[in-house]
Amino acid sequence: MSDKSVTTAPASSPAPSRPAKLNVVPVRHYGRGIGATIVVLLILGLIYSFATNPNFNWGIVAQYLFNPNVLRGLGVTMVMTIVGMVLALVLAVVIGVMYMAESRVMRWFAAGWVFIFRGIPLIVLLIFLGNLGLFFKRIVIPNPFTGGAFLDVATADVVSPFIASILGLALAGSGYMAEIVRSGLLAVGRGQREAAKALGMRSGMTLQFIVLPQALRIIVPPLGNEFIGMLKASAIVSVIAGGDLLTVVLGLSSLNFRTIEMLIVATIWYLLVIAVFSVAQFFLERKVAER
Repeated sequence: MSDKSVTTAPASSPAPSRPAKLNVVPVRHYGRGIGATIVVLLILGLIYSFATNPNFNWGIVAQYLFNPNVLRGLGVTMVMTIVGMVLALVLAVVIGVMYMAESRVMRWFAAGWVFIFRGIPLIVLLIFLGNLGLFFKRIVIPNPFTGGAFLDVATADVVSPFIASILGLALAGSGYMAEIVRSGLLAVGRGQREAAKALGMRSGMTLQFIVLPQALRIIVPPLGNEFIGMLKASAIVSVIAGGDLLTVVLGLSSLNFRTIEMLIVATIWYLLVIAVFSVAQFFLERKVAER
């Protein structure tokens, strides 16, 4: 009997099972939808009530929105805010650095500066600066070599309402910004200053090339908010007739007796300017964060 080779066919492997198709149902957030609907309805209702209110004369608003006097007042407000912001920032950096000084006298001076100009209400400061000529009749800078004076002018001729407004905004803003600068400087580790000192760098170079570039990431965002706050606070200079936007619209309202409509004109311009600077602040913060 001959042996016959028997070949057995390999057992077929079972077909891979397909995963069961899951029917994923997103979680329903009915509360969010209801809340969003209520908010939208409230906003639309508020807009509708203002738009259809017979007590508002929107024709007056449209008539004076691009009035040359209003635009000139807006320009004064912008110049006043930008110059005041620059001066306040310079003072804030100086006061913030004095806060970090080793001299106790400088630290006390910086603390006193912040205490005074954060504590005095802006309207009080503006009224005082606007009437500075009542207390100091003349501004005199003596010349010790000739016995004469380098400068001798009447205070009222130098400190006009516009100059007094800029000084008031700058001094008040410096009190708040100095704390912002100080917090940014403190955020940079002391070890980096000590390392720079060990490398032979002077304090000024350490501040310029090591401390301030890192502190900018912390300083820039709140400074943008301070600028917007100063822009709104510039309306207070109307108490000394600083020539700003609010001063102009209040003057026009005394002629047409439409105070609310003129205040709406000022409000529209304030909101538009703040919206533009808010967008600029967003891109500036993102640019600083990328460094």
